[in-house]
Amino acid sequence: MDIQFNKNDDVMKLSLTEMRKRLQKIYEGGGKKSIEKQRERNKLTARERIEYLRDADKPFIEIGAFAGYEMYAEQGGCPAGGTVAGIGYVSGRQCVIVANDQTVKAGAWFPISGKKNLRLQEIAMENRLPVIYLVDSAGVFLPLQDEIFPDKEHFGRIFRNNARMSAMGITQIAAVMGACVAGGAYLPIMSDETLMVEGNGSIFLAGPYLVKAAIGEDIDAETLGGAATHTEISGIADYKFKTEEECLDEVKKLMNKLGEKKKAGFDRIASKPPKKDPQQLYGLFPADGKTYDMLEIIERIVDDSDFDQFKQDYGKTILCGYARIDGWAVGIVANQRTIVKNRKNEMQLGGVIYNDSADKAARFILNCNQKKIPLVFLQDVTGFMVGSRSEHSGIIKDGAKMVNAVANSVVPKITIVIGNSYGAGNYAMCGKAYDPRFIYAWPTAKIAVMGGDQAAKTLLQIQVAAMKAKGKEVSAEDEKTLLDEIKGRYETQTTPYYAAARLWVDEIIDPLETRRVISEGIHAADHNPDMDALRVGVFQV
Repeated sequence: MDIQFNKNDDVMKLSLTEMRKRLQKIYEGGGKKSIEKQRERNKLTARERIEYLRDADKPFIEIGAFAGYEMYAEQGGCPAGGTVAGIGYVSGRQCVIVANDQTVKAGAWFPISGKKNLRLQEIAMENRLPVIYLVDSAGVFLPLQDEIFPDKEHFGRIFRNNARMSAMGITQIAAVMGACVAGGAYLPIMSDETLMVEGNGSIFLAGPYLVKAAIGEDIDAETLGGAATHTEISGIADYKFKTEEECLDEVKKLMNKLGEKKKAGFDRIASKPPKKDPQQLYGLFPADGKTYDMLEIIERIVDDSDFDQFKQDYGKTILCGYARIDGWAVGIVANQRTIVKNRKNEMQLGGVIYNDSADKAARFILNCNQKKIPLVFLQDVTGFMVGSRSEHSGIIKDGAKMVNAVANSVVPKITIVIGNSYGAGNYAMCGKAYDPRFIYAWPTAKIAVMGGDQAAKTLLQIQVAAMKAKGKEVSAEDEKTLLDEIKGRYETQTTPYYAAARLWVDEIIDPLETRRVISEGIHAADHNPDMDALRVGVFQV
């Protein structure tokens, strides 16, 4: 390998070291003092509860670890959105696990907490996965109640989803290991089975202080809504346990008895590792934005490095083809980043979607739907080709075909943002708005309406024109200072951390985890046998 490869490798490893350093801070939740308070009450942390519950010999794919990252500074932050969650296995059954983190503001719900919990329920509903809730929450974070309480995608939607999932036959188990207050009290009671830990678990619409203020009654939390009260008097809860471990053991027993249900039937054979070394992904992805061959990336992700290209010599700025990932049959749509020539001897820029590549991708997506093959999108896209030549050739019309095919696709879609994800290219390559079952980003991802340089220069022109219209003199030095300021702010907003904080992506992953997250995503999708008929509506031709 050459010097550039080694440089790329070093930069990627440094990026991953930085990512892990940030994650370690997130894993501390509300901090060491808050964790010690949990210990004093014989309580495990949210992460410890999940580790105890899940099957250690099977994968756990965390979702939303960076949710809320560098947000809510005035409120002291909200690590991981105050919730630890992901997809794992309990007693051999793949499921969604959602655990309130009591060390973060007593498990109170911030706006991003609501968004994250709804995302986990969405995953459960789309993939028909059982859900286990590990409840320990003080309810809505009151200083921000207007941003989490009343709207359609706010706190109350959780309980609506509880009811919808029950109607869909999705198993829901709630283990109440701490407070469960006010509207949040409905979550465990709308689950199929409710387990409580004595001494710490409590469920009530109003706590002792509010009861005293409202009706003048003096009562302690345990008598008002503790485990004994709800298993012996109200009948609200189904089981009580002296310790959290005993409670979690019972959850394992309940999961162990779930019956097998019909699957979607996506094709899978014995897995084969890639022939080409996946470790080389670090060195192959350029640290400086230069061109690279996406085929080399694909061949280090797919089984046996075997990628069967569709229309290989047409629409070359998008690679389409069939492969297997961990044994699962997949269709891959990926942006080629080399400069290519078409049959007419015209140069085409890598990462740009042209008329022919949009046409090819649309057709391939329809083929995969016809054959019931899940789709994997590998994004490194700067957008659609611009200029009079492309406009006159109908680039918007051809782009609309691709967007139509992606939007109406009924097979599961999994998106990995490995580089740029700009503008309408983000949409056409199945960005968050196009309902991928799962969407992940490498640390090298950049998500924005356009590249930093173009955006900064455009914003600069607007600001300078506005200043001049007010009679202000703007020197070249002033323009440079303003440009640097705009560019810095814009580039912060394009990072994968900014995207993951707002759940535009489910998680930031090590490139070496790409095979695993795709495989686990398809395994999850295979639990849902219901697939709509493909209808694409009107195509512009």
